[in-house]
Amino acid sequence: MSKFQKFNIIGGWLVFSISALVYLLTLEPSVSFWDCGEFITAAYKLEIGHPPGAPVFMLLGRLFSLFASDESQVALMLNGLSAIASAFTIMFLFWSITHMARKLVKSENDQYNLTQTGKILSAGFIGALAYAFSDTFWFSAVEAEVYALSSLFTAVVFWAILKWENEVDSPYANRWLILIAYLMGLSIGVHLLNLLAIPAIVILFYFKKYPVTNKGILIALSTAILLLASIMYLIIPGVLKIGIWFEFAFVNGLSLPFNSGLLFYLVLLFIGLIFAIRYSIKHQKVLLNTLLTVISVILIGYSSYSLIMIRAAANPALNQNNPEDVFSLLSYLNREQYGSNPLIYGQYFNAPTDETNPSSVSKKVYIKKNGKYELSYELEKNNYSSSHKTLFPRMYTKGMSGRAPVEYAKWTGLNPKQKEKPSFAQNLNFFFSYQINHMYIRYFMWNFAGRQNDVQSYGDKTKGAWISGIPLIDNLRLGDQSLRSDDMKSNKANNTYYFLPLILGLIGLLYQYKHSKKGKNDFFVVLLLFLFTGLAIVLYLNQPPLQPRERDYAYAGSFYAFAIWIGLGALAVINGMEKYLNPKLSLILATSLCFLAVPALLARQNWDDHDRSDRYFAHDLAYNYLNSCAPNALLFTMGDNDTFPLWYLQEVEGIRTDVRVCNLSYLSTDWYIDQMKRDNYDSKSLPISMDREKYLMGNRDIVYIVDDPRFEAWVKKNKGLNLKDALEYVLSDKESTKTIYGYDQKIDHIPAREFRLPVDKQQILATQTVSLKDSSKIVSQLEWKLNQNFMEKSGLALYDMLLTNNWKRPIYFSQTVPKSGYYGLQDYFQLEGLAYRLVPIKTADTASNTGRVDSDILFENMMNKFKWGNINKEGIYKDENIKRMCLNLRNNFLSLSNTLISENQNAKAIEVLDRSRELLPNEVSSYDYIALLMAENYLKLGQRDTAMKMMNKIHTRLTQELDYYNSLKPTSLSDFVRSGRRNEALLGEMKRIVELYKKKELAINN
Repeated sequence: MSKFQKFNIIGGWLVFSISALVYLLTLEPSVSFWDCGEFITAAYKLEIGHPPGAPVFMLLGRLFSLFASDESQVALMLNGLSAIASAFTIMFLFWSITHMARKLVKSENDQYNLTQTGKILSAGFIGALAYAFSDTFWFSAVEAEVYALSSLFTAVVFWAILKWENEVDSPYANRWLILIAYLMGLSIGVHLLNLLAIPAIVILFYFKKYPVTNKGILIALSTAILLLASIMYLIIPGVLKIGIWFEFAFVNGLSLPFNSGLLFYLVLLFIGLIFAIRYSIKHQKVLLNTLLTVISVILIGYSSYSLIMIRAAANPALNQNNPEDVFSLLSYLNREQYGSNPLIYGQYFNAPTDETNPSSVSKKVYIKKNGKYELSYELEKNNYSSSHKTLFPRMYTKGMSGRAPVEYAKWTGLNPKQKEKPSFAQNLNFFFSYQINHMYIRYFMWNFAGRQNDVQSYGDKTKGAWISGIPLIDNLRLGDQSLRSDDMKSNKANNTYYFLPLILGLIGLLYQYKHSKKGKNDFFVVLLLFLFTGLAIVLYLNQPPLQPRERDYAYAGSFYAFAIWIGLGALAVINGMEKYLNPKLSLILATSLCFLAVPALLARQNWDDHDRSDRYFAHDLAYNYLNSCAPNALLFTMGDNDTFPLWYLQEVEGIRTDVRVCNLSYLSTDWYIDQMKRDNYDSKSLPISMDREKYLMGNRDIVYIVDDPRFEAWVKKNKGLNLKDALEYVLSDKESTKTIYGYDQKIDHIPAREFRLPVDKQQILATQTVSLKDSSKIVSQLEWKLNQNFMEKSGLALYDMLLTNNWKRPIYFSQTVPKSGYYGLQDYFQLEGLAYRLVPIKTADTASNTGRVDSDILFENMMNKFKWGNINKEGIYKDENIKRMCLNLRNNFLSLSNTLISENQNAKAIEVLDRSRELLPNEVSSYDYIALLMAENYLKLGQRDTAMKMMNKIHTRLTQELDYYNSLKPTSLSDFVRSGRRNEALLGEMKRIVELYKKKELAINN
């Protein structure tokens, strides 16, 4: 081993150690928001997460969880998996950069002197650490998500093809190709992003094996794309589709047990591959042998998905989509529940339905029944008029809660009300302005120029834009940055890099391209990796507006490729300085300057908004959700952040397993209803009385709500249709219950939108649903109106539970469930924590839509029981997601103080308000309208000084923001115009409150 190789190995482990230390120091110590809670839960007990699953991540996560000292440390270990995987990614990036840098440093017989070795290692050191401290990669490195492990697979396969390049002429060089194939097969069980490295691998193979010509490059690129498409659309689903043919023939044709056909097919497949490989060896067919071996190891890696079927068959508590057979597994792998985006040809968002053929069968769904696979239903898809279709459709979705026309208009200037087909120019305008500029270039610049803040952006100049820190440039794009409010300036995600990482990367890009022929070959390899993990993803994802969260993690591979150019840019600077200084001095000086200008700058700017150490907010918020509920409660949730962390607490830490968390989004699926009808730990099954045939997919997926005139008098007389009668009607299979008066079409419906549920007062008191002191408020029946034209199966299941439960178990709704998820019941809500309890007491103030407040329970929870995740601890990073959730907590303190004031418990009201200011000061979550109302409560309680301090802070922020908003040029994307109007309204409300209490004080003094 040469000295260079020794130094190179040491350098790789050095950057690994540095990055691992940084990630472990900034690691989130417990569960995070979004998918992390689900991934940790799935890994810890080998359960089934959302499609398409991640079995390899689950297995590695399970391994890491074994090192936890107790259940409370499992999340830390899983987060540690991401940290270690990320550190290894940086190590392999270092070795990839040094491999390419070696070709750009002249040497004799590949022997490098100390200065030359220093140049190469400096390039690797600066490029690798630049990526280590970049915004997107660091974010994924400190939480239990699949993207860190996926990045490691990309880094290893890219490094492996470079190792193959070193040994291309040796007898056993193809072992690297087989290793790459195996790793790609495994990576399917983590994330498909790794497959996007295939084009770069193929083009490097071409450069080393064939004479380089323009025609040859085109053929190689076509082959790469074909290979990528074959794995994604043939091997991954194709293996299962053939398995389905065997399974169907064996079970339905030969009456053999379930999975017999699949097992026979798998045995046949691998025996066939074994004999084919033996044949290739016997007849010395090297290319065939390599191809067959590559296919075999891909399938071996891909076989990790057998874990999904095996564990699904065991019916674990978390079993998304229940992929226990080959039919459901294929649907799971294809992510069918999320729908699909048209890529090559499809409809515009305002496309009318084809009147001659409005729908067609897109898929037949089979279920296990009576020992066979029986057809459950035929999934239909809408057929759209060809007059509103186009090649390369970008503006396609009808979703986004009806906001599609307005959102597309923001980015293209089209008329939101137009019915005619948008022009192809407008289609391309959306592609470039939103999908490329907003959803890729903005993220790219976040990592290599700077970031404005961490606020979710939908195009507003004041949220989530890229900045550089150079006033002239930033002011031209985003207005005078000096006018921003103190609150905007204090955002820890306000990071400025002055274009230095970008400039160094561009220098490296040009240097690699121009320096030598070999360098040009390497350049195209890196370029393909950059493009296919960046812009190609933009094409494939075809994202519509209003993404629920920022999606920069999807493009981490592209930023990885750019980091290679940053490293080579450092080499270019070193060589450039040699023209003016001696080699050793230029090496020291240039390396120091590049290190300070890029990795050190990135680390300094990004540390405070990537340091999640000692932050337990997601964990404690989930704890508070669960402890808002009485024993044996049913808790309805709807989103990721009010569901996944709760699953983690129950499944991993065993906290409040008596509470059954039920996600209303999933409750519209038959597999989830099946799960809810099973006992789980200390929680009995949900009281769903519907037979399975009534809710199987394809049955009552949508139930229409209509005012049938035949029932109108009856409903009016009884103040609503009895819920029992309504459910019997809609669950009946009689043809008369499918006929809507005046229409020929037969559909599932309920013939009224006003409902009632009689209340047994003795049952209410016996189950302690209502305390004895409130017994006089119990109504004789719940009466509500459903102000929507249809409801999904989740609403039907909810109403069934409501009737069947008969108040035996407490029913709660998470505060974050949207109003549509309350299904009209919100007048009977009682706030007890972070959830509303359903009680037979009608709210006097229906305008608030938040129900009544039980001050005793809410006070005990908010003041004594709840945990706060170090939210007010100095130095803890609170991102936009946390700050937004803090508003819900502050609103609870406000609601509690309002109730206590109305009950003349003024001392406790002051205690509540003070606690809110202690936990959620302006520095944690900016004072807003809720804080203004809290200040008004302080005035009511005679705490004028405290109230005025709060109002002064609100006034300062609002006026600063107004000055900034007024300096901006309005555009079609200007949400800040609406923000400015809101600020003006708040200032007016503040003035009104102050004047009101001045008059009261004056009257008292006189």
